[in-house]
Amino acid sequence: MLAEETNTRAWQIYGQRQLARGYTPPVPDRLGWTPWDGVGPGAEALGDVTGRRVLDIGSGAGHHAVHLAQAHGARVTGIELSPTQHKRALTAHANVDGVEFVQADVTEYLAGAEQFDAAYAIGTLAFIDPHRSLPALRDGLRPNAPLILSLLHTDLHGRGPSTEVAPREQMIQLRDDPPLPTQMWVLAPRLWEDLLTEYGFRVEAIDLLPHPDESALVIQQLIRARRLPDRPTRVSSRPRSTHAPAAHAAVGVGAILLSEQGILLGRHRLGTLELPGGSLEAGESFEAAVVRELAEETGLVARAEDVVLLGTLVDHVAGVLRVTVGAVVHIWQGQPTTQPDESVGDWAWYPLDRLPDGLFVCSAQILASWRPDLPIERPSAYFTAFAPDR
Repeated sequence: MLAEETNTRAWQIYGQRQLARGYTPPVPDRLGWTPWDGVGPGAEALGDVTGRRVLDIGSGAGHHAVHLAQAHGARVTGIELSPTQHKRALTAHANVDGVEFVQADVTEYLAGAEQFDAAYAIGTLAFIDPHRSLPALRDGLRPNAPLILSLLHTDLHGRGPSTEVAPREQMIQLRDDPPLPTQMWVLAPRLWEDLLTEYGFRVEAIDLLPHPDESALVIQQLIRARRLPDRPTRVSSRPRSTHAPAAHAAVGVGAILLSEQGILLGRHRLGTLELPGGSLEAGESFEAAVVRELAEETGLVARAEDVVLLGTLVDHVAGVLRVTVGAVVHIWQGQPTTQPDESVGDWAWYPLDRLPDGLFVCSAQILASWRPDLPIERPSAYFTAFAPDR
């Protein structure tokens, strides 16, 4: 049985049992995002909903929807897939002003509904495949509309969230009846953020709300997101998430300066001999990086137009992709000198036929790509020459 079919059956049974008991939860004095009173924010998480159309996803017995309508003046639509849960809401709240209850699949309902001003789900969205629910919610919400989700993070047994988008078995606990097995998408906050970002939302905050009893293991997530505006005429770009990207590449430059005495090499404080150069800075051209590094490390002054780029060398070091751009500087001013606070100094000129041992790998690769006849041992790197006009 598919995961969502399992959940539909579980909530059908749950609603039937509650109907048989005649149990109707009271309308709360404060909107709660967890089963525990007073934990986390209230309805303010949705912003001002007075007179606005709000979607309650998985509205169950309808008590949250009624609170928003009566206490905050919202016009709430409670959407519920389970017929027995829907019946519970109608039995208790059929004539409440500002509230309507609809029995339907939320994704199918939103395909033909007017867009909502806000939406929320208290513990319910985890029962639907996010690859199905989130695109429907994006299309069913107005631009900049808030989407607030309360989701399980760590269960009663201390089992934390998953790092893959897949459902797993969780139990609906009942006081007087056996628990009901369900399939839930209990996902790590980073994964929820990535999914929401992928489907057109901006995540504004993710809070973890622990049980007020410190001995209890269960924790809820509260995610506050907002539907991004419709695409403007000018195509935009955006980060995948608010997290910084994992570092997986390093880009640097190395400069060849050839005089009558030979090429310029300096000694690193770790012992290697190397060309002037270093890492590229954000927004900087390769030529500008060569000029800057040359001045910082040696005190020499050069112009970007006197720098000729040779090409790129690509290799891997400890799992990091390294891209090194070699260059030849034809004209410069000054004499190379050791600069304060730099890791390379003791600059000297070395004849091409008497190059020293202990060359830094990147410098050796650059020199070999410039003059393949030089007798330099070095690890292999993939070299791509720039076009002649470079």
